[in-house]
Amino acid sequence: MHLQKQIKEYIATQPEPKRSEMQQLHHIVLALMPACKLWFLDGKDEKGKTVSNPNIGYGSQTIKCANGKAKDFYQIGISANTAGISVYIMGVNDKKYLPQTFGQKLGKASVTGYCIKFKTLKDIKIDVLKAAMQYGIEQTSIQH
Repeated sequence: MHLQKQIKEYIATQPEPKRSEMQQLHHIVLALMPACKLWFLDGKDEKGKTVSNPNIGYGSQTIKCANGKAKDFYQIGISANTAGISVYIMGVNDKKYLPQTFGQKLGKASVTGYCIKFKTLKDIKIDVLKAAMQYGIEQTSIQH
């Protein structure tokens, strides 16, 4: 199936208001990264077993895996989860940076070293989320 269609269908399968918020986030990330590579991960491993929630990825970077090999992966990801929405900011080396810099300013969200989870966009400050995404994009655009 065509990538754009997979993304559109994934967003369309979400219940409201999550559907509208995922669509809004999709547009926000595309505005930050207009010419980025798009990804869609269905959450299944090679054997077809579900190992994560499906997610949409934006951009491209090379990451080092635990086994020492390198692979291409997205810079920013968004995913619907049972409690709300997750935004993944991949490739930030300092795992304390996102929670310390954006955690308090963001609003009602849980912030880890690479993931920002919230129930609804109304609970967070979108400009702070954009700043966190922009930081991640800048960090991963500097290929080490």
